Parts: sequence; structure tokens; C-alpha cells
Amino acid sequence: MPNLQTLLDKRATAWNAAQEFQGRGDDKSLTAEDRTAWDAALADVERLSKEIETEERHARLAAVDYSKVIAPTGGEPGDSDEDRQANAEAAYRSAFTAFTRRGMNGLDNEQRQLLMANQAEVRAGATSPGSAGGYFIPTDTLARITETMKAYGGLLGAANIITTTSGNPLNWPTNDDTNNVGAILAENSQITEQDVTLGQKTLGAYTYTSKLVRLSLQLIQDDAFGVEGWLARKLGERIGRAVAAHLATGTGSSQPEGLFTNATAGKTGAAGQVTSVIYDDLVDLQHSIDPAYRATARWAMSDSALKVVRKLKDGEGRPLWEPSVQAGSPSMLLGSPILIDNGIPVPAASAKSIGFGDINAAYVVRQVSGGQLMRLDERYADYLQVGFFGFLRLDGKPDDGSAFRVYAHPAT
Repeated sequence: MPNLQTLLDKRATAWNAAQEFQGRGDDKSLTAEDRTAWDAALADVERLSKEIETEERHARLAAVDYSKVIAPTGGEPGDSDEDRQANAEAAYRSAFTAFTRRGMNGLDNEQRQLLMANQAEVRAGATSPGSAGGYFIPTDTLARITETMKAYGGLLGAANIITTTSGNPLNWPTNDDTNNVGAILAENSQITEQDVTLGQKTLGAYTYTSKLVRLSLQLIQDDAFGVEGWLARKLGERIGRAVAAHLATGTGSSQPEGLFTNATAGKTGAAGQVTSVIYDDLVDLQHSIDPAYRATARWAMSDSALKVVRKLKDGEGRPLWEPSVQAGSPSMLLGSPILIDNGIPVPAASAKSIGFGDINAAYVVRQVSGGQLMRLDERYADYLQVGFFGFLRLDGKPDDGSAFRVYAHPAT
């Protein structure tokens, strides 16, 4: 793998090439060939910047003397990579817990180094790196936050999640080739052309914050219960509520675009069904998506909509809803699993309250790795309190629109 200096040299070369094209005039005066080369140079700068960021963080971690903060067990030269990784994670988790309880002044030099090596800059105005950064939440603590988010917002657990190390705009190509088919070719005949049409989507990284939690110094010092575990649950619940609403019905303007926001209606209820749905409507909705998606499709609705659905029966008087009888297995409706997310609209006039489809194909979430926690020691010192808040960066957008349809209630 290229060393850091090599990457820096390559980025400088790419940047100089981009600047050279820019110096020739505005992009309208450039030839198509020059414009392509300019775009390629800028793309190289962005790619190399990400690689440099990774290398720099690796160098910071490598500079930490783990032997002084890792427990002696499993620290011998013959240990496996898994053991060394486990020891490093245990050391960081211990340092993070100490930071939560006592702040930076309560850490020894090795613990402080370990935290600083896992600090990310919070870009706000002219804030410099290190002056207002959050420390990455340890893996097991972050998992508790993520699970809390999934428990409240099921869509996050079913969507296609792309994890990146930075929050730069993320572009990827899209294609709908379903209307194009092959053909029989007669002998000695020229083959017919059929180009592939590509589109493009872009994901950003909105910053979700838990808002501020203030704890008394006495509570933190006494720590009758695990304060870091309590914080993880509280911060996760707050962030989860905000994320769930946006992943379901976000406008796409200064927030993610929700899966239900502009989804195509596979079935619209008859007049009078402003808060209800019937058996035939669910069958029509289920068959409104192509069979290619139905093998991995599921229902998505709020708990209020599930309450309506659970009362439905087939022609033999049997409930359509099939409750789960095994831990970890979802309840079923017409042979497909049910996902509950209270960010999805409840049954109401003109609302899209029930969805069906392959959510993993239909919706993509870009999440910047590493939820972070910040501790404010000085701001509330005169109250003998310490402030905490967590934040997580992500964005979401519908991807394959053919994979998902919704049931829409009539206006009246």
C-alpha cells in the first residue's frame, strides 16, 4: 500500500493538473476532452484525500504505546491479530469510560493519547481540528445506540446501508433496463443496438444530534449505575426518533428524502376508507410490485396501522396476521414479514400508511462511520454539572423505485 508521502505527492500532482485546466478559462471554453481530464483530476484529488485521511489516522493509532494501557493478559508477542485487536478495543473502551466519568483531566497520558488518536474534527466555521472534536464511541457502546435506533425505526435495519469514513458527497450510478429485452437474430443479419441509460444519485451526510444532556457531578462520581450505558440508551433514543421520521417521510430538502414521501401508490383505498384497509387492497398492493422483488419483500407500517391490519380476516374468518412464534422471527402478513416503524404515517385521510416491497433494493442509507460523544466540562461548571451530547451523520434516499409500493388512503 502506498505510504503517506507518496499519497501526498500524488494528490499534489493531481491538484496541479486540475489547477492547470482551470487556468485556461471557464468550463464553457474548454474542449470536451479537456473537461473530461479536468473532472478526472478533481476525482483523483478527492479519492487521494480519503486515502490520506485513512493513512494519517492509522499513523496516529500506531504511535500509541498500547502496552502501557492494555492488560497483561493476551499481550505476548505470539498473540493472534484477533487477540491484539480485542486488547486494543478493551483499552480504548476503558479510556472512553474514564473520559465519560472524569473528563480529559482525569486521564493518564496513555489514555489521553488513545482518545486523541480516535478524535474527529467537527467542521463549523473556522474551528480547528482538536479544539471541538468528538471522541469515537467504542464499538460495543455504539452497537447499543444503533440497536436502539433500529428498535424505534425499523427502516434503518432493512435499508441498504453504505458506511463511509467521511461525509463528502457520495455519487453512484443507477439504471432501469427492465423495458429492454433481447431478440432473435436471423442468420447473416446485423445485431440491433440498445444502449444502457445510466442515471446518478447523490448522498450527503446530515448531522443528527441528541441535544444536550446535563448530569450532576455527584451522579457521575458516584455512578450508582453505568453512566456510559445510560447515556448510550438516551442518546440513541433521541437520535433514533429524528432519524426514523426522516427515513420514512423526510422531504429531501435539508433532510433525507423518506421512503414513503414520493413512493408510487400500488393501491388507493375506496371512498370512506380514510382510516381503514380491506383484504383485497392488501392483495392488490402485494401484486403491484414485480415478482422479481416479492421473494425478499416485506410489509412496512406503523404500530397504529398494524392494529388495523390485525383485525382483518379472510373469507373463512381466519386472521390475515400471523404472529411470530420464534424469537428473532417477524410476524407475517399474507406470507411476507412485517416491519414496524413508528416514523411511518398512521392511517389517515390521504396518508400513505402501508408499504410493501424489497426495502433493501428500494432505499439506501449512507452513514458516516463512528457515532461520537462530546463532553462539556466548563460550560456548566458553576452548576457542578457536565454536559454531554452525541451525534451521528447520515443521509437516505429512495433507490430502486420499482421495488416498493404503498397503500394510500382516500381524501374522504
